[in-house]
Amino acid sequence: MPDASDMEYKVVFAALKKVCEDNIAVLGGPSDLPYGAVAKRLVTCMRQIQEHCRALEPVVASFAAVFHHYDFDAQTPGNGYRTLVKVLLSCLLHIIHKGRYIASNYNGAFFRADHNVSEMEAYCVALRQLRALLHLAQRLINDNNHGELYCLQDEDLSNSFVQEYSSMHKACFYGRCLGFQFSPTLRPFLQTVVISMVTYGETYGKQQSGFGLAALSLLTSGKYVIDPELRGAEFERITQNLDMKFWKSFWNLTESGLLTGFSRISSSPVQVNFTLTVPPVTLRLPLASDPRLTATVSPPIAHWGPGPVNMRLISYEIREGQDSEELQAYSRTDPPPISASHFPWIQKQPRSPWLLIHFHGGGFVAQTSRSHENYLRTWSKELSVPILSVDYSLSPEAPFPRALEECFYAYCWALNNCHLLGSTAERVCLAGDSAGGNLCITVSMKAISSGIRVPDGIMAAYPATLLTTDASPSRLLTLIDPLLPLGVLAKCINAYAGTESQTAQPAVESGSLSSLGRDTAVLLGDLTQGASNWIQSFLDPMRTTGGARSLSSTPRGSPSNETRMTSTRTSATNCGSCTDYPEDFEPLRSECLAFIRPTSCPIIRNPFVSPVLAPNNLLRGLPPVHIVASALDALLDDSVMFAKKLRDMGQPVSLTVVEDLPHGFLSLLQLAKETEVAAGICVETMRKIFQQENPPSALRKRPKLEETYQSSNPSG
Repeated sequence: MPDASDMEYKVVFAALKKVCEDNIAVLGGPSDLPYGAVAKRLVTCMRQIQEHCRALEPVVASFAAVFHHYDFDAQTPGNGYRTLVKVLLSCLLHIIHKGRYIASNYNGAFFRADHNVSEMEAYCVALRQLRALLHLAQRLINDNNHGELYCLQDEDLSNSFVQEYSSMHKACFYGRCLGFQFSPTLRPFLQTVVISMVTYGETYGKQQSGFGLAALSLLTSGKYVIDPELRGAEFERITQNLDMKFWKSFWNLTESGLLTGFSRISSSPVQVNFTLTVPPVTLRLPLASDPRLTATVSPPIAHWGPGPVNMRLISYEIREGQDSEELQAYSRTDPPPISASHFPWIQKQPRSPWLLIHFHGGGFVAQTSRSHENYLRTWSKELSVPILSVDYSLSPEAPFPRALEECFYAYCWALNNCHLLGSTAERVCLAGDSAGGNLCITVSMKAISSGIRVPDGIMAAYPATLLTTDASPSRLLTLIDPLLPLGVLAKCINAYAGTESQTAQPAVESGSLSSLGRDTAVLLGDLTQGASNWIQSFLDPMRTTGGARSLSSTPRGSPSNETRMTSTRTSATNCGSCTDYPEDFEPLRSECLAFIRPTSCPIIRNPFVSPVLAPNNLLRGLPPVHIVASALDALLDDSVMFAKKLRDMGQPVSLTVVEDLPHGFLSLLQLAKETEVAAGICVETMRKIFQQENPPSALRKRPKLEETYQSSNPSG
C-alpha cells in the first residue's frame, strides 16, 4: 500500500501536468492576446517544465521506494534523499501556484505579463538544476553501501561533487527563487541577508569612513532589490570566491552594538550578563573512577602557548556566588558588574543544581557569545539555570586544536568553580549549535580520555560531525542554500584545519569598519528587509508596462534567462565534469567558476575534528547525546549518521528533525513561529537532561559537589 509520501508526489506531478497543459492551451494557440513574445516565452517555458517532469517522476518514485532505509528510525523520517525530494516538490508547488494564477488572470487588465513569465522562467531554471542534483543523488545511492549516506572511501565521488559545485549555475536560487524551500515567513529575512551580503561584497575593500561605507551600501543596495537576476549573479560570485576575511567581517556584523541592542530589547531581560577572563593555570580535577585521585588539566597551549580563556556568564536571576568578589576578579566588563549587594531589594537566589555550558556556532571562524545572546537569555529564563558561554579563539588565526583546548579548559574550570557561577553542578549539560555542537561532542570525548567527569548530557543543534567536503545527499543542498554554500563551508573547514591561507585580497583589517560603520551596515539590512517587498511590488508594474516591449530592457550585466540558458548550455560541453547525465540533458553552468580547496588535510580525519570518524573506544562512555537537526540543512546527514553510529554502539542518543528551517535556526528565534517551535524543542531536550533520574556522571550522588572540586584545586 503506498504511503503518504508516495501519494504526495503523485498528486503534485499530476497537478503540474494539468497546469502545463492549461497554460499551453491558453497561450499556445491563435489568440488576440496583446503579449506577443511574452506568450511564446511562457509556452516554451511550460514545455521545458513538462520535459523535466517526465524525466523526474520516475526518479522521485525510485527514491520514495528506498529512502526510509536511510532514516535514523521509523519514528524519525529524515535524510538527505528525503530532503532533495521535498525541495523538488516545493519547487513544483511554486510552479503550480504561479501557473494557475497565469491561466486564470492572463486576460485581466492588471496582469503583469513580463513579471509573471520571468518568475516562471526562473523556476524552470531552478527545476533544471534540481534535476541535476537528483541525478547526482542517484549516483550516491548506487555507489554507497545500503543505508549509508556517505561513502568516505570514494575520493572520486567527492571530487566529482566538488567539481559539479564549482561549475554549476547557482544564481537562479538566489534571485526570484530565493528561499523557496524554507518557511514563507523566513523569505524576507533571507532576502535581507542576500541583499546585505552582495551590497557588503561590493563595498568590501573600499577605503571609506563609517558614514561613507554606509552611504555607499545604501546607494548600491537598491539595484539588487530591483533586479533579482543581478542579485543572484552577484551572490553567486561572492559565495564562490571571496576570501575568509570577507566572511569573518560580514558575519561579525552580528556583533555590532546596534544589532545586539535590538536583540536585548526583544529577548528576555537577565540580571547577570558579563564577560570573564580566566587566566591559564593548571587545574586538578577528581578522577571519575576514583574521586580520591586527581587528573591534571593543562591550560590551552596550541599554536602560541598558554593563554587566557574568555567566557560569558548569563543568569536570569542573581544566585549565590555570582556577586562574589572572587568572581568579579575574573570580570573583563568595564566598568565591573555591580554587585547585588548594591541592590538590597533584589532577592538573591540559592545556587541552582543545574549548570549549562554553551559553545557557540559560526563555522569555527566567526561570532562570539554576544551573537547568540538572544536565545541564551531565553534559555536561562525558561530553564532557570546559569549559563556559561565560551568565547573560544577563532580560525584561521587559531586553528585546531586551540578552540577545543579552550572549550575543554573552560568546562574543567566551570566544574571546579561552579560555586562562583551560581550552581552546585549536580547536573551539567553541554549545548551548542553547528560548530558548537561539534565542540560539545569533542569536549566530552576529551573528558572521557582524561578520566574526569563527563557532562550529564549534550544538546547539539545541527552539529557538524564530518568536516570534509565528502558527498552526501544533504550536502548537495550547498548548491542552493543561501546560508551555507559549499564554497563557504569548505573555507571554514580548511580554516579550522589550518590550511586556509591567512593572507587575503583585498586586504581589509577588521578594525577598518568603525563601530558606527558596522551599525549602519546592519541597519541597512534591517531597512532592506522592510522595504524590499514594497519596492519590488512598486517597481514590477513599471518594469512590465507595455507587456513584451519591456523584454528588450534587460539590465546591463544581467543576461536574460534565455541568453543565459543558451550561453551556459554551450559552455557546459567544455566543462570537465565526470558525471554522466542523461542524453539531451545537462545542467546550466556558471560563468564564474569557483575554486574549492580540497579538504584533504589529514587533520580533517582526526576524530576530535570529525567525531563521526572516531573509533568506538573514543565514543564509548559519551553521555546521552540529543541532536536537533533540520530537514533542509546541508549538514542533516552528519546528524543522521552520527546518531546511527552511537545507536549501533549502544550509546544513548536521540535525533529530532524539524521541518522547513535552514541551518542556524536558533539565531532566528523570533523571526518565525517555526523557529520558536524548534527552539522550544531544544529547551525541552535540555530540561530532560537536567531532570533525568540517573545521569551518567560518576559524581552525581556526592553532596556539596563544589566543595569537593575546590579541595581538589585549592588554587582555583
